[in-house]
Amino acid sequence: MEQHGEILARYDRQMRRGAVADGPGARIEHVAGVVRQTAGHQGGWDGVVWSDLDAATADGAVAAQVRHFASLGREFEWKLYGHDRPGDLADRLLAAGFEPEPTETLMVASVDALRDLRVELPADVELREVTDPDGVDLAARAYERAFARDGSWLRDYLLTQLAPAPRTAVAVVATAGGEPVGSSRLESAPGRDFAGLWGGGTAPQWRGRGLYRASVALRARLAAERGHRFLQVDALPSSRPILERLGFTALTTTTPFLYRPGRPARVR
Repeated sequence: MEQHGEILARYDRQMRRGAVADGPGARIEHVAGVVRQTAGHQGGWDGVVWSDLDAATADGAVAAQVRHFASLGREFEWKLYGHDRPGDLADRLLAAGFEPEPTETLMVASVDALRDLRVELPADVELREVTDPDGVDLAARAYERAFARDGSWLRDYLLTQLAPAPRTAVAVVATAGGEPVGSSRLESAPGRDFAGLWGGGTAPQWRGRGLYRASVALRARLAAERGHRFLQVDALPSSRPILERLGFTALTTTTPFLYRPGRPARVR
């Protein structure tokens, strides 16, 4: 695999500076040292994916993004990476009224170098790619069971992904006796070396039984079929040891900073 610095630079170039919109009507905008997404509808993901700022420009750029999303009546996320400049950008975001969510670790693995992916699932568990509205409903219900959160945004998002070709998001759902017990998705923008693993969650009573590892294996196969070289994931402490055993390595950290004057914002 390439060296750490080379992979991180490639990730920044392709996935952050070269970000693509993640849904119908959403737009990517490059404005004064910032790359942001403005969702096509209320409830989509709004936020900053990349910035190249310094001590002289940071406060103005932060204020400009607050004004932009406030003019739309939107809450939004500034996705701050551990190597972003200036070094005190987190403090500047806090001073501007942002609230940090738990820090995660950006981890990557070469699709070809993943190991120990074979999993024998319990006899009554089926893991499959979501291809129709019924599968979307199962994935959303599994999300709700895993995270104890409303899954309507995920249902709406995945339904929009059934029609486009090529699809840029593919959901995977695990069922036990026909009931949804786990879900996850693969974000797969055409022409990118990286495919993202997102939203992996398992209902509490089914954790520790190989469902997460099996979902990584299935999504790795789907990524390879789409021509991606690397998988990336923003890993919580609970999933990092599993990913390390599979061959993932840490690149940097990422912290969602939320600006939410009203109701809670959705975190990607």
